[in-house]
Amino acid sequence: MRIAIIGGGPAGLMAADTLAPHAEVDLYEHGKHIGRKFLVAGQGGFNLTNEMEGETLLGVYSPAGFLDEAMTAFGPAQLRDWLRETGIETFTGTSGRVFPVKGIKPVDVLTRIRERLISQGVRFHMEHAFTGFDTEGKVRMENVDGPFTLEADRVIFALGGASWPVTGSTGIWPPLFTAIGVDVRAFQASNCGVEVAWPAEFIQAHEGKPLKNIHVSVGEKSAWGEATITRHGLEGNAIYPVVPAVRGGVAELCLDLKPDSTHERLLERIGDRSSKNFATALHLNRTQAALLKAFTPKEVTGSAEQFATHVKDLRIPVTGLRPVGEAISTVGGIPVEALNPDFSLKAYPHFYAIGEMVDWDAPTGGFLLQGCFAMGRLAAVLILPTLEK
Repeated sequence: MRIAIIGGGPAGLMAADTLAPHAEVDLYEHGKHIGRKFLVAGQGGFNLTNEMEGETLLGVYSPAGFLDEAMTAFGPAQLRDWLRETGIETFTGTSGRVFPVKGIKPVDVLTRIRERLISQGVRFHMEHAFTGFDTEGKVRMENVDGPFTLEADRVIFALGGASWPVTGSTGIWPPLFTAIGVDVRAFQASNCGVEVAWPAEFIQAHEGKPLKNIHVSVGEKSAWGEATITRHGLEGNAIYPVVPAVRGGVAELCLDLKPDSTHERLLERIGDRSSKNFATALHLNRTQAALLKAFTPKEVTGSAEQFATHVKDLRIPVTGLRPVGEAISTVGGIPVEALNPDFSLKAYPHFYAIGEMVDWDAPTGGFLLQGCFAMGRLAAVLILPTLEK
């Protein structure tokens, strides 16, 4: 049996690794190198997965239940074992995120995965572009020699989403699937910055400054962490988890600048100090104090009660999300309802869709890579029994 995998990201690589001992596997990538987004993801701290387990782990993925089987079968512990077999030792950071040990770079991880696949007989075909389907529903490809029809018993698509287009995730494939009757949802930004109309004086003085140890909530979504003030708004690990609520239409962030202290404790610290010393009493830095001033009525600064209230619940109006091209990940693509439990397309059971090209979501912190690896693993494992038929 011959399996074709289109896309050289983590989902496609894991599927290839699982299938290679049992079938002929050809992996096609439209770029010159595999795993380009994998490498870019490693530039900001290479979170391979997260130590989270059980229901807590499953709960970070949406839609609820979609990845339960994949994550249960191949969760963080299994991924770390697999990485160890590949020669990649990992460690858990204080945040629960899992990284390669010191000295191992993203390119090293990718090189060892590639070497492992080659040793198992996986054939790599670089600069091969997926161009659609012919009138018989067969996959059309193109390389430097021109167009050709793909010959394979099963085709696994791992085409990616639309974030970081410089890495090849251009999101140009949806029309090719809609042409054969497969529904595809428009891509939208996820794990991205939010836009804020800053007062000019504030942003001139505080662009690039961090807001550390804050709690951010939007509707039912919330996160504890850090945000960075950018020219356009806010970004960071305290912002990304609330993006789904902003995308859903909620137009303001609720910031708690002192999540370790209760409202009552803040009032105790202020005591009988004059209003000009409120910020000092609460150990607010210049950026926090300026942010508070920029988004509260003038009378707030003269009342200890109101000052403490707004420190615990500062409302920041949001005007939108940063563009898809700047996002760490995207939602949209093929709806989960269009897939069977093995990630094959209901309309075309010999075609599979895995990774970010499917409409699921997760926060940063290693969960996105974990989800892609798990999808590739499960799709391949469930294909194996069919190879004998």
